[in-house]
Amino acid sequence: MQPKGYLALVLHAHLPFVRHPEHERFLEEDWFFEALTETYLPLLEVFEGLARDGVHYRVTLSLTPTLLSMMTDPLLQDRYLRYLDERLEALAGERRRTEGDPYFHPVVQFYSDLYARLRRRFAEQDRKDVTQAFRRLMESGHLEILTCGATHGYFPLLAVNEESLYAQLSMAIRTHQRILGRRPRGIWLPECGYKPGVDRILNEFGLEYFILDSHGLLNADPRPKYGVHRPIRTPGGPAAFGRDYESSKQVWAAEEGYPGDPVYREFYRDAGFDVHEPHIKKILHAGIQTFTGLKYHRITGKTDWKEPYHPSWARDRAAEHAGHFMSNRQLQVQWLASFFDRPPIVVAPYDAELFGHWWFEGPLWIDYLLRKIAYDQNDIKTITPAEYLDRFSDLQPAAPPECSWGAGGFHEVWLNGSNDWIYPHLHAAAERMSAMVQRFPHADGLQRWALDQAARELLLAQSSDWAFIMKTGTSVDYAVRRFKTHVHRFSRLADMVETNSYDENYLRDVAARDSLFPDMDYRIFRLSAD
Repeated sequence: MQPKGYLALVLHAHLPFVRHPEHERFLEEDWFFEALTETYLPLLEVFEGLARDGVHYRVTLSLTPTLLSMMTDPLLQDRYLRYLDERLEALAGERRRTEGDPYFHPVVQFYSDLYARLRRRFAEQDRKDVTQAFRRLMESGHLEILTCGATHGYFPLLAVNEESLYAQLSMAIRTHQRILGRRPRGIWLPECGYKPGVDRILNEFGLEYFILDSHGLLNADPRPKYGVHRPIRTPGGPAAFGRDYESSKQVWAAEEGYPGDPVYREFYRDAGFDVHEPHIKKILHAGIQTFTGLKYHRITGKTDWKEPYHPSWARDRAAEHAGHFMSNRQLQVQWLASFFDRPPIVVAPYDAELFGHWWFEGPLWIDYLLRKIAYDQNDIKTITPAEYLDRFSDLQPAAPPECSWGAGGFHEVWLNGSNDWIYPHLHAAAERMSAMVQRFPHADGLQRWALDQAARELLLAQSSDWAFIMKTGTSVDYAVRRFKTHVHRFSRLADMVETNSYDENYLRDVAARDSLFPDMDYRIFRLSAD
């Protein structure tokens, strides 16, 4: 029986490429380890559990090429095991410290069980490579996995040099196919950043659709007859889906969104700041107080006073919120269906890291939501954008405007007084790279090695994460240093190529540090999708 409407849950999983073999420990590598622990592995457990129980569900997940590269990197895999082992050792000390405490000892035991389970899973079941678990879920039809820009470069501002867009897309699709075994049908545009003409290039690469924020679809020309609840056909060929504001607000909104509920885990209270015992200090980087992932309090309220976290209370609340979200989607599609001549689609895109990292109970919420949709009602079904296009291919033609899903809906997050200085360097480097491709179309030996590494360095410099961090002010020194480092490495490598004078030790060192994209071909920086 055809439902009244469809829900497309879309999760965008991304981290910048952070890997520092030159250091035994590096603080920013914890970004990846925290996301594995709190988001990627818990989501895998949810998706696998649903499949094992025979629950019908469809979820769309983007895994960016930089994230896939880190997930398959042996150094980071081994360091993640060390990260888990160090926390299990710290938790043994925490169990001794809280023994007899009826409030905090159960929370410590909860974390001990969680980290032990995740370690067993990662080491034994996944054999340290979680990408293959995602691949199996894709092959079984439960997940549709999207690609993204190779290093999450922000397309509207890179489009000054179209060769950069071709390079970002070419390496993205190569990486997706190499690791996941098939070409992607759709793409998550980095930051949902769109500029007219991008659709044409996507079509050259065989990409069938992308997702925009609400205003990107609503302000298309001509205005879409069905708003964001049916995709449009862009001038270049791919379909564009629009973000549903109502479903996004229920999860994202700071005040009324689900993650702010008082019984949920408090993100900002962490043992790294609260506990001053040697076993906790041992897992801090150079004694710097920072997040450890061991968080014992619930949100409680808006004051600094926080009460102990109760996992069972939070689990019950996640079930309530899943039911509330589902009932709202039922009412929404019932109303929309009364006007539409075919079932509407509600596209609900989120950063994947919201679920588990920022909102600890988020994976539980997804678990309950997908079970409730499968068993508790008949109005909506989950679907992927590709499935929707297979069923309903007759779309209204319309041209989206330049847009993003950043604050203000345009480019101001990635182009402002804090980060505008990076773009002259990026554009000059892209021009230089494109010129070298034309000048040396058949490089080999040291010249090929240097050109391939120069292409890697330029792609890494193009990551939108550096501009974003400079704007938000979180780890500015690191972002500035990373950007300058990659631009400097690119320039030195380009100098070698242009003067035909090579420093093999330097080449070897840089290649060992920035080792992603092993199938690199520097000729991706040209106006061709071949």
